[in-house]
Amino acid sequence: MRILIIGEGGRESALAAKLQNDPRISKMFFANGNATTDVIGKNVHLSEIKELRDFAIKEKVDLTIVGPEAPLVAGLKDEFKKHDLKVFGPNQKVASLEGSKAFSKKFMQTYDIKTAKAVVFDSYNDAKEYVQTQQYPLVIKASGLAGGKGVVICDNLEEAEATIHDFMIRRIYGDAGIRLVIEEYLEGFEASIIAFSNGEKIFPCIAAKDYKKAGNGDTGPNTGGMGSVAPSPDFTQEHYADFEQNILQPTINGLKGEGFSFKGIIFFGLMVTKNGTYLLEYNMRFGDPETQVLMALMENNLLDVIQDCMEGKDIQLKFKDEKAVCLVMCSGGYPRNIETGYEIVGEDKMKHAKLLYAGAVRKGDKVVSNGGRVLNIVATGATYDDARKKVYEDASHIHFDYGFYREDIGKF
Repeated sequence: MRILIIGEGGRESALAAKLQNDPRISKMFFANGNATTDVIGKNVHLSEIKELRDFAIKEKVDLTIVGPEAPLVAGLKDEFKKHDLKVFGPNQKVASLEGSKAFSKKFMQTYDIKTAKAVVFDSYNDAKEYVQTQQYPLVIKASGLAGGKGVVICDNLEEAEATIHDFMIRRIYGDAGIRLVIEEYLEGFEASIIAFSNGEKIFPCIAAKDYKKAGNGDTGPNTGGMGSVAPSPDFTQEHYADFEQNILQPTINGLKGEGFSFKGIIFFGLMVTKNGTYLLEYNMRFGDPETQVLMALMENNLLDVIQDCMEGKDIQLKFKDEKAVCLVMCSGGYPRNIETGYEIVGEDKMKHAKLLYAGAVRKGDKVVSNGGRVLNIVATGATYDDARKKVYEDASHIHFDYGFYREDIGKF
């Protein structure tokens, strides 16, 4: 088989590492890839959907796996399908469950999926008027794609009005913020459940915990994710039963009701409160950095799982009875003005964990940072503390100028 993986982050490195020893795979291509995928297969510099389509035809690609959300929201699956190219992922309409928070919220409300109360706004003045009458904290979300950063928890009216102005007038996330979802603030802890869809049924993985804030103790700005652990330490069987009854099954009903059959990934971003488990958002692809810890624990052959889903077969997911920790090392200034172009050293001194490059490329015999989230260090152990010690011991050997990471991943 010849496989194309679209994306260039740590998630794609984790998928590649999970697939790399499968004897059925003769070639793996990565668009655009990174310093890890460069060693596992071949990186190709393509970004436009038509370029990717033409490449897949020319190279006789048997299966395309899409990592990031943007190509799916832009209709990559639809274009590939016209040419009988297989893609593990939803079409453009179904991808709108991630691409438009307004569309997604309406879907949740229509199918009685347990979620925060919310109102959608297209008008700047209407949004400003609304927040003057609300209780705080209040959550304001850019409806479109904003790289995981278009969500702001506002503690008072002044912050809410400034956020609305940033999104709708200043357009700090471009067109993503011209429509807003303003919703009640839910207090609790977050959990992530990534699930596989075979077109009829949804098969969830174990829950993972993602650390979204840039600083220790969950301080600082939101990021794409500073680390993750699996299984989620706080997500109990009772929480899972609540999720299954009030989120998973109604989602399956909604997908069928809308004719949204698809073979790919659906990611449930959850908030667990004293009043139960609520759905914050859908992502229609593998999460990053949750994929890194899930792949470290998954006992199944990933290609088997994907092929069975593509053929509409039921799957039985199995995970090791261990704990996994992923630490994300970032460029100075992330998530705002990032410093890149620095050599990364110390990989040869790592003894306990696996290094997965993300925003990093090979230049000759050097590896150089070229993105915000530069690399991941992943380890498993009998306990969270065992895995955590392995990760941080190896992290102490990895260096690049202005690089930083959180010191409390896996401490909870």
